[in-house]
Amino acid sequence: MWRKAIDRAKRHPIAAVTVYVVLVSAFFLAFPSVDMWVSGLFYSDESGFWAQSEPFLRRLRHLGPYLVRIIAIASCAVLLLKILVPGRRPLVPLRAPLFLLTTLILGPGVLVNLILKNNWGRPRPVMVDLFGGDLPYQPVWWPTNLCDTNCSFVSGEASASIWLVAAVFLVPVAWRFAMLCFVLPLAFVLSVNRIAFGGHFLSDTMISWGLTLLVILVTHHLFYVRPPAFLGDRALDEAFTRKGRLLHVWVKKTGTRIRTSARRFLKMFHDHS
Repeated sequence: MWRKAIDRAKRHPIAAVTVYVVLVSAFFLAFPSVDMWVSGLFYSDESGFWAQSEPFLRRLRHLGPYLVRIIAIASCAVLLLKILVPGRRPLVPLRAPLFLLTTLILGPGVLVNLILKNNWGRPRPVMVDLFGGDLPYQPVWWPTNLCDTNCSFVSGEASASIWLVAAVFLVPVAWRFAMLCFVLPLAFVLSVNRIAFGGHFLSDTMISWGLTLLVILVTHHLFYVRPPAFLGDRALDEAFTRKGRLLHVWVKKTGTRIRTSARRFLKMFHDHS
């Protein structure tokens, strides 16, 4: 039975992750006390969420965003280099950095941070009365006005950490399992770290994982499984080559205009001397 379910999930990953999000959401709506129990493991009446004062855990929190920035900067650099030097072949097929940037913007950027965290208003554990705050616990998917912006639902850092899975789709098949063995435990540790800090509930984290993976899978389907013609590697190469050459022409024309204007300006002083 489990083997059949796993095989079916491999054949239909988008449907499988959708079911995961629905089941996790239903579980925490039915058993909200699990959220409180897990957060309570990292809380004491004397020191609050004690992990916040651990130097190693505070440094560990920055590892995920650091890796995300490196990948994002490298992706932008590949695209920019192609535009600046349009006659040369790109360092990697341009579809790869576009896929990474698209999933990063749509997943952790738009869906998680812009839409959910800024509009659902779920108080973080440190804001809840059971953990020393003054606000009531709110279930998942229940919009409230208790928190104005950058709220608990869903976890932005869990989304960013699980987004690293997007890079796994781009490496050779033989490397993917090894890369997953690095990325998934890292995403788990970084996400649990935020729960330990009182920044998010377990439900925030698990739902964030599912939503981000959905964005990655849908985007991968669009880019690699059934891509439109303009997303082909050759089409993208030609499009960026044209844009790069147009930029070169514009820069050359602008430079000529600036030099001409500068000569006229200097000539005015020469004629009046």
